[in-house]
Amino acid sequence: MTYWLTAPFEADVVVRALAAGVIAACLCAPVGCWVVLRGSVFLGDAMTHGMLPGVALAALLGANVLVGGFLAAVAMAVGVAAVGRSSKLSSDTSIGLLLVGMLALGVVIVSRSQSFAVDLTGFLFGDVLAVRTGDLVTLGAALAVTLAAVLVGHRAFVAVTFDPRKATTLGLRPDLAIPALTVLVAIAMVASFHVVGTLLVLGLLIAPPATALLWARSIPRVMVLAAVIGCVAVYLGLLISWHADTAGGATIAGVAVLMFFASTVARRIVAAWKPVTAVAASACFVAGCSGGATESPQPPAVTGGDEVVVEGARELDGPLTRLVLVDPASGATAVYDAVDETETPIGDFGPVTSIDDDGRFAYLRTGARTTIVDAGAWTFDHGDHYHYFATEPAVAGTLDVPAASVSANNSVAAVETTGGAVEVLDRERLGRRAVETTGVDGDVAAAAPLGSRLVTVDPAGRVRATADGETIDVDARCPGVSWAMASRRAAVFGCATGALRVAGGDGTPTATTIPYPADAPAQRPATVTHRDRADVFAGIAAGHVWVLDSRQRSWVLIPAPDAVAVNTAGDGTVLVLHRDGTLAAVDVTTRSETARIPLLDGVRPDGPAPVVEIDSDRAYVNNAAAREVYEIDYADGLRIARTLRTEVSPGLMVEAGR
Repeated sequence: MTYWLTAPFEADVVVRALAAGVIAACLCAPVGCWVVLRGSVFLGDAMTHGMLPGVALAALLGANVLVGGFLAAVAMAVGVAAVGRSSKLSSDTSIGLLLVGMLALGVVIVSRSQSFAVDLTGFLFGDVLAVRTGDLVTLGAALAVTLAAVLVGHRAFVAVTFDPRKATTLGLRPDLAIPALTVLVAIAMVASFHVVGTLLVLGLLIAPPATALLWARSIPRVMVLAAVIGCVAVYLGLLISWHADTAGGATIAGVAVLMFFASTVARRIVAAWKPVTAVAASACFVAGCSGGATESPQPPAVTGGDEVVVEGARELDGPLTRLVLVDPASGATAVYDAVDETETPIGDFGPVTSIDDDGRFAYLRTGARTTIVDAGAWTFDHGDHYHYFATEPAVAGTLDVPAASVSANNSVAAVETTGGAVEVLDRERLGRRAVETTGVDGDVAAAAPLGSRLVTVDPAGRVRATADGETIDVDARCPGVSWAMASRRAAVFGCATGALRVAGGDGTPTATTIPYPADAPAQRPATVTHRDRADVFAGIAAGHVWVLDSRQRSWVLIPAPDAVAVNTAGDGTVLVLHRDGTLAAVDVTTRSETARIPLLDGVRPDGPAPVVEIDSDRAYVNNAAAREVYEIDYADGLRIARTLRTEVSPGLMVEAGR
C-alpha cells in the first residue's frame, strides 16, 4: 500500500509536478477566496478564456507568453467593467459577450501557428508533467507577490467585499482595492495555467475555497484551509493520474471539485446531527438544573469549536450597523440599515417618552407599557472573539410595565421599570418573539447581568448575586444607586459614594469601590453611556462630563457647562455634543479638545435631546428637525463620513448590531 502511495514520486518529473501543484494551490487559495466571497466566479472564468489571445499573440511574436496572458486577462476584466458601466446590459451579459469574443480571437490567432492543435491543447488543458525549473521560479515569485498583497490589503479587501459603501467611509479606497483584486486573480491564473491549463485553472481557483467555506468562517482560516485542500487535491490528482494513466491537470481539477461535493455531503450529515445533539444537551441541562427555583436562560447554541448557531438568523463576517429611529410624538418607528442605507418601517406605537437598548433590542416606553423592537442585528461575545448575526427587523413583543433602563449580556436583559421592579428577559427567546420574564424577589433598586448571575442592589445598598435560585451576598455596599451597566467583564453601578464594580461572574463575585474624586461636585450623573459592553463610561452632571474607567478604577471630570449629550468608545477620547449644536472630541488624559465641528442648528431645551451613539468605528448623532443622522469618523478629526436621510423624524435613536 505504501509503495502505491509513493511510487509515482520516485520520478523527477512527478516531483516537479507536485511542487508546482502545491505552489499553485497555495497561490490560488487566497485569491480564490476573494473570488468566491465576491461572487465573481463567472468573471474569473471569462478571464481564464480571455488569456488565450494574449498567449497566442505572444507565442507568434516570440514574446513571453506569461506577459501576454496577463495583459489579456486584465484587458478582459477592464472590458467587462467598461461595458457594464456604458450600457444597459447586465454584468453577466457583458461577460458572456466578451468571453466569446476573446476566445474566438484567440483561436483565430492560434490557427495562424503551424502547431495549432498541440499549442491549443496544451493551453486549454495544461501539462503538469512538463513543468520546468523556470516554471517553479515563476510560481514562487507569483506566490510571494500575492501573499504580500493579501497581507497589506486584507482590511481593504474585506471592506470592499462585504460593504463597498463602508469601505469608502473608512477611507479604504475601493477604487483601488477592486482593481488590485483583479490583478491578483490575473497573476494566479497566468502563473498556474501551465499546471492545469486555462479551462481547469478555475477548478483549482474556486473548488478549494468553496470547500473551505463549508467548514471555516473567518477569512484567514478559509484561506489556510483552502491551501491545504488544494495541496491534497494536487497529491491525489497526481497519484490517480499516474496509476490510471489519465491527464494530470484534468485529474487534479476533477479531484478538487469532487472534494467539494464530498464535503457538502459530509456537512449535511453533520448538520442533520446537530439538532439531535442540541436536544440531548438541553435534556441534560434541564435534568441537572431542575432542582433550582429559577430557569437559567440559554444562550445561542455553541456546537463545537467556535461555531455559534442561532435559529432563524444568518451569520455575517463582520458587524452590521442598524439604527432604531423613533418619532417621540407619533411613535412612528423604523430600523435604518447603515450599510445598505435602507429604512424598514416597523409601526406606529403612540407617544414614546424614552428608548433604551441592549445591543439588539430597542425598548420603547409607550405610556404604561414597553414595546420591544428587534433591530435584527447583533454581536455574540464568544470571549476571545465575536460572532455577528442578522435577521429581519420586527416587533419582538411588549411588556406590561414601563421600562426605565436596560442592561444586558449575551443571554439575558435586566429591565428596570419606573415602578422600581426588575424584569429579566431571555434574549434568545425574545428573538423568537416570545416575551418571557422572570421577576426578582425582594426590593431591587438596580440590576445588571454578570455571566450567568444577576447582580442586584436593593434600596438599602446591599449587593447580591443570584444564579439558578442561589443568592450570594457580595461584600460591598452601594448606597443611593442611580444606574447600572453591564460590561464584558463586570457589572458596574453608580452609587452616592462612587462607582461599584462587581466582577467574577463564573466564580465568587468580588466588588471594587471606585470613589468619586475628593473635589467632585455634590451632584452626580443620573445616567451614563458607553460603547456597548465597554468598560469606560461617560455621563453629565454639574456642568462636567464625568468619565469612569472601571478597569483602571479612576474618574476624570471634564468641565463642559453646556453639554447635552456625551459618549465614549473607551479609547481615551470622549465625544461631547454642546447646546450650540457643535460636537467636540476631548482627550480624557489632558482634558483638552482635539477637534470640534458644527453639526446642528442648536439644541432646543424642550423635547428629547440628541444622542451620541458610538461603536468601534463610527459615531452617530441624530437630527430630528432635519430628519437626518450624521455618521462621524471620530478617529479622523470628527469628519462627517455620511449624512443618512430618514423617513421617520429621529427624535429618539439607539444603535444595534455592534
